[in-house]
Amino acid sequence: MTMLAPAAALPAILMRLGRVSNLPTVWTNVLAAVVLSGGDWRSRQFGLLIVSMSLCYVGGMYLNDYFDRAIDARERPDRPIPSGAISAYAVGAIGFALLGCGFLLIAMMGVAAASAAAALLAAAIVAYDLHHKGNPFGPAIMGACRALVYVTAAAFAGSISAFIIAAAVAVAAYVAGLTYAARQESLDKVGNLWPLALVAAPLLAAFGVFEVGAGAIAIYLLLALWMGAAIYLLAKRPGVGAVSRAVGWLIAGISLCDAALLASSGAMTPALAAIGGFLVTLVAQKYVAGT
Repeated sequence: MTMLAPAAALPAILMRLGRVSNLPTVWTNVLAAVVLSGGDWRSRQFGLLIVSMSLCYVGGMYLNDYFDRAIDARERPDRPIPSGAISAYAVGAIGFALLGCGFLLIAMMGVAAASAAAALLAAAIVAYDLHHKGNPFGPAIMGACRALVYVTAAAFAGSISAFIIAAAVAVAAYVAGLTYAARQESLDKVGNLWPLALVAAPLLAAFGVFEVGAGAIAIYLLLALWMGAAIYLLAKRPGVGAVSRAVGWLIAGISLCDAALLASSGAMTPALAAIGGFLVTLVAQKYVAGT
């Protein structure tokens, strides 16, 4: 018989299921896509995009635990479902409801291209959650989910330019690389290190910072140094929990990727806002685990 957690503990459980500490990285994805597509990041519509993509992200995280519940019972019995803190039915229902609401919010805005991209995003999220364990294409699907956040926001805010596509692909590659590392987190080891080369993709896409100025170059170097520190932890594993810590750093680094991409286009104020998202993610991960 499943024993549900006391009501007082429920908010913490719900936040843990949704990995809400990582939400700022979704917000900076939307920020970068809107700004790079020529949209207004101070508009009401931008706020609605943030809400929509946040719902999709959290819904996807709930569904991840729902579909992984049998595996988690063996490998991570402390997760909310196998530990009996919350029922699998509740987690699945909340996950599908949040994902559906995220899509509907975009669809109600009446932009056909954005609605189509949001539908693809929802499908990619479910596809990943359904079959990512042992799936060699799992990291690529996860990366595609982040790319579709870019495409959805850009389609709504303005136009999907060649640079938006390049930025979306670069972020997708970065996320695919860190997802590979995250697969080994419970073992506190990483096998082949070559997939981690994917995390360098945003550095290639943001190379234009060297034509912008010192501030943009500083953001670019911050991203490079942060990636290097995380990869060092993964490669050397200087202590217990090094892989988990590196994965959390790389997740937070998604916002730094957005900052560098924004800086490469000369959008320095949004780039600084993206750095803020990076810092908020790091702080939030101390209270709610990002994985």
